[in-house]
Amino acid sequence: MSIWWTIGAFILVLTPIILVHELGHFVAARLSGIRVDEFGLGFPPRAATLFKRNGTIYSLNWIPIGGFVRPAGEDDPSVPGGLAGASKKARLFTLSAGAGANFILALLLFWIAFMIGPPRYDIVIPEVLPDSPAMLAGIEAGDVLVEVNGREVTGSDVVVEEITSSAGVPVDIIVARDGEEITFVVTPRVAGEYDPATEGPTGIRLQSQRTGENASMGPVQSLAESGQTMFEVIWGTLRAPVMLIRGQITPSEARPVSVVGLSQLAGRAAEETASQGDWFPLLWFAAVISVALGFTNLLPIPALDGGRIMFVLVEAVRGRRIEPEREGMVHLVGMLFLLGLMLFIIVQDIVNPIIPF
Repeated sequence: MSIWWTIGAFILVLTPIILVHELGHFVAARLSGIRVDEFGLGFPPRAATLFKRNGTIYSLNWIPIGGFVRPAGEDDPSVPGGLAGASKKARLFTLSAGAGANFILALLLFWIAFMIGPPRYDIVIPEVLPDSPAMLAGIEAGDVLVEVNGREVTGSDVVVEEITSSAGVPVDIIVARDGEEITFVVTPRVAGEYDPATEGPTGIRLQSQRTGENASMGPVQSLAESGQTMFEVIWGTLRAPVMLIRGQITPSEARPVSVVGLSQLAGRAAEETASQGDWFPLLWFAAVISVALGFTNLLPIPALDGGRIMFVLVEAVRGRRIEPEREGMVHLVGMLFLLGLMLFIIVQDIVNPIIPF
């Protein structure tokens, strides 16, 4: 994959998703009567002031990463019309609106993607490794995967998801062989029982053969599938630490990804869309990232939206505000920690890229 696909996908996919998040905060603040000092495209330093309207500076900034909203009095409740001085209801609405905008965007992208439909692939097994769970179950090279755990196999992602989430648990696998469908029961190995660098949990290799069709859905079914997929993305994120502890996934599969790694994955999706003339891969990936960004920002971590929401909820329970100086210090420490973690993950994604160039 060319590095230009990575750069292009970052600008055209990730930047708008971040911008939508900030736009959600901006609109909610305005609706709540909270004054916004600046709405910026990109991150500072400022390149130019585009215009000023209703007391808000609209700026263009040099670092092309989404945008930002700078509300008045973010940490100072004494500032008139500021965020910290607003009612609890207004603060909760404004702080959660960024994630809400990401969820709405994700629902729309998934909806369009499922109406287009994922491309259909015949997933063929070209090789079954000796003494592997698949070979012991009776699966042979040349078999075509039909169903895994009751899910129709429309692509290799279905196989990987079901097998990975079922480590150590028997899985029903239906294959087509010589015009007949045969069911096998395979128990995927847990992490540590195989070398992930050379083989997978079941010991089969997969090969995709495009059928030239898309598994499209109607508008109502697509909407239902979109909501279900959003839930699965969030639930999968929550389950990841437990799956790692249980050995259902490897540390490399659970590794956090920085904006560099996400850009690589977005580049691959964009390249696949361009080469096949199929918008599903890019729309689906953008929707997943939008859900992930919204959910991550709601986590009760200082400096994130969820951390600020947590302070508002504590205030509501105890009946009085935590001192702004203490809250500000907590968010500052959280921000420094997140910046350090982000830098570490960026270096990891550069040294050990998700997708080698």
